[in-house]
Amino acid sequence: MKSKILILSLVLVMVFGVVGCNKKNKDSDALKFKKEYEAYNGKVNESNGKEYRTVNIKEDNPFIYKTADEIVNMMNEKKTFAVYFGFDTCPWCRSVIEELVEVAKDLKVKEIYYVNIRPNGEDIRDVITVNDDGSYITTKEGTDGYKKLLVLMHDVLANYSRTDKDGNNVDVKEKRIYAPNVVAVVNGKAVKLDTGISDDQEDGYMELTDEMKNETHTKFETILKEIKGTCDSKEAC
Repeated sequence: MKSKILILSLVLVMVFGVVGCNKKNKDSDALKFKKEYEAYNGKVNESNGKEYRTVNIKEDNPFIYKTADEIVNMMNEKKTFAVYFGFDTCPWCRSVIEELVEVAKDLKVKEIYYVNIRPNGEDIRDVITVNDDGSYITTKEGTDGYKKLLVLMHDVLANYSRTDKDGNNVDVKEKRIYAPNVVAVVNGKAVKLDTGISDDQEDGYMELTDEMKNETHTKFETILKEIKGTCDSKEAC
């Protein structure tokens, strides 16, 4: 009898230990996300002299850090989740991120996976340069995980285009994960993508009207509703 009680006690300790660890990791990610994005409030982008948009991220935001490879594995495992691709200095990301947090809260989506596409300032994506004659060349290869995501998310991704010296768009015959991109994945399949950016927003640094914010809110609602009611993952939703 004593041995059974001891075994049961050990099992309970292990179960609650795992739950506590997972909560701690989630809280750590949420705080890390908040600190990274708010760190640029009031600072100036040295490349263009414009001030970064001030954002206020809730401490209980839903973001969980994942790598491209981890998202690939989750898709191969047929999981259902939402994933946000972006980075902290992206002006367009900073335009929409607060609304994404609010929509997640409204819809009770507890977790959104976050892939920082420029961790430590190094882009995980291909870098393609257009030559003077209109041809193009890949000057930096993307990571293996990124290339796998291009295949798995092909149906919802936009084409990658670059601008030549005359300002013309050049299609480089490749898909692209832009920033921001929020993707709904259902049973391992990417079913919908949106940037969340208002159709009326012409600049990542411009002041946002209430109408723009409402449009962003609606776009993200459409994305996150794709995973509501269909979520089979114990890690998300």
